[in-house]
Amino acid sequence: MKLTERLHLYYQLTRLNRPIGILLLLWPTLWGVWIAGNGHPAGHIVLIFTLGTLLMRSSGCVINDFADRHIDKHVERTQHRPITSGRIGSREAVWLAAILAVISFLLILPLNRLTLLLSIPAVFLAGSYPFTKRFFVIPQAYLGIAFGFGIPMAFAAQLDHVPPVAWLLLLANVFWAIAYDTEYAMVDRNDDIHLGIHSSALFFGKYDVAAVMACYALTLALLAVAGLMMGMGAAYFIGLLVAVSISLHHYQLIKGREREECFRAFLHNNWIGAAIFAGIITDYLI
Repeated sequence: MKLTERLHLYYQLTRLNRPIGILLLLWPTLWGVWIAGNGHPAGHIVLIFTLGTLLMRSSGCVINDFADRHIDKHVERTQHRPITSGRIGSREAVWLAAILAVISFLLILPLNRLTLLLSIPAVFLAGSYPFTKRFFVIPQAYLGIAFGFGIPMAFAAQLDHVPPVAWLLLLANVFWAIAYDTEYAMVDRNDDIHLGIHSSALFFGKYDVAAVMACYALTLALLAVAGLMMGMGAAYFIGLLVAVSISLHHYQLIKGREREECFRAFLHNNWIGAAIFAGIITDYLI
């Protein structure tokens, strides 16, 4: 196989061709970076956490495909993935995931000891999440912790401690992840039933739409409480109101439980994260 062909397979395997996952992981990380930096985070902190997010998400995608290599062959949407189709070997995939994780770890070596210590559970969460769908009825909650662990790390890197508001932001991200990944799980509901895989869409059953909207409400309520704790101004809360309006649009998309519309809602969550981040930045600027 030519090098260019192999690199293209790596590109697909790490989902760099589908950046929505990177954005859903990056937005909460940037919330933490900006808030912990009091609106003026150091440039190297922004760079480290942005690149670290990209690398760890890519590593997590490889681990996910490795974990699901025997499952994906039974799903039409995933049976042509590089590992499942045999174009990338399992051992090669593990090495790729490890190399990406090591590079991500090297990025944070210049930071303080607490950040380095927090990187240990962060790596464990990212590496173990793909296996939780076998035994955890709501693996999306675990995903929310994994996707949001950049928040306490951002506070640790800049303050050398993790205040209560950081954990509140992490909890908000857990509910947000349950909301958007339930929308994604609604797309794969029939396949998950057939394969015996757990998902929040199956757990919530006929109450899936109500559960998604409840999780959006809890996310934004917790972010509002966090804003009050931090003394944030009007711009921050306007950002939350924009996010509320976007979540209401998602209700219109998912209420019919049509696969294409549920997937559209999932992808559209990028704008919720962006609206909240815009509110944070604007509030500090003014």
